[in-house]
Amino acid sequence: MLIKPKRNYRITTNSHHRFRKHKNLIGNIVPEHPEQAWVSDITYIGGRDRNCYLALIIDAYSKKIMGYDVSNSLATEGSIRALNMAIKQRIYKESLIHHFDRGLQYCSMEYQKILKKKNIRPSMTESYDPYANAITERVNGILKQEFLLEEYHVNTQTMKLLVEDAIAIYNTKRPHWSCYMKTPEQMHKQKSVKIRTYKNKYSCRASPTTIS
Repeated sequence: MLIKPKRNYRITTNSHHRFRKHKNLIGNIVPEHPEQAWVSDITYIGGRDRNCYLALIIDAYSKKIMGYDVSNSLATEGSIRALNMAIKQRIYKESLIHHFDRGLQYCSMEYQKILKKKNIRPSMTESYDPYANAITERVNGILKQEFLLEEYHVNTQTMKLLVEDAIAIYNTKRPHWSCYMKTPEQMHKQKSVKIRTYKNKYSCRASPTTIS
């Protein structure tokens, strides 16, 4: 609780590409159950002077990290590995929206082919505001500031082990205020709790719901 948040951003999104852009399908939606919407992002870890990136896919309702990948590049393959991991962890068969930024990785033919095959609807951020995908920004902050993933100066193989351990603890031990102090794993295994939201307070800055 004494950790001071940092507000430093590093651009990891290449939105200047030839691939199709998609509409934002979750801008006005507050998730009501697990696997209604996933949000994704790529962030740097291990310090700003190193090329080490973490691709995340997070359930917007439970805040559970469904899939992730650690890589030393921003290549599409890392995001695809995170997506395939998330798909393997699905426990519900209801309609699913997958929301992402304008990055080349998510708009690529390979990524979109997987979404189409699994009947997952793509959704895309329509602005360049770093707060436009507030859930992933918040989870990124937790992993970097509480689990110190931004501080470790280690090789990629060691970082993968550190990330695996951090995400396991995050999913099973770390409660969220927006989930009534349930852990992401607890929240993901039920459908009755209505999540808390800051949406009214921060609606001009964040879409979808911000979390704690």
